Amino acid sequence: QVQLVESGGGLVQAGGSLRLSCAASGPTFRISPSGWFRQAPGKEREFVAAISTGGGYTVYADSVQGRFTISRDNAKNTAYLQMNSLKPEDTAAYYCAAYTTSPFGGGSPDRRKSRYNYWGQGTQVTVSP
Repeated sequence: QVQLVESGGGLVQAGGSLRLSCAASGPTFRISPSGWFRQAPGKEREFVAAISTGGGYTVYADSVQGRFTISRDNAKNTAYLQMNSLKPEDTAAYYCAAYTTSPFGGGSPDRRKSRYNYWGQGTQVTVSP
């Protein structure tokens, strides 16, 4: 089965940095990680960042714009989220997500949770004051 596995979460002080990875495995033909979401206790899962399948276009939530960078390595079928200048309000479980592209091409970055049909198990990021 298709599986997305996040890694790189952990504990960090405010102002620090973390780099998250999301590797896809299984029958991943035309499936690649393209989005990052996060969910804090008592809150809805929210959009963080997304990238086009070709890697040329990115979109970010206003709350992370200028601090986070999403990227991908299609050869490894892996997505990354570089998080700098972390704040306590960034504390959440971070999830990567993927969708099946059409046989004719890739897709644009998408903020909508409904666009994605594959999700990782989440990796916890905790930022201390």
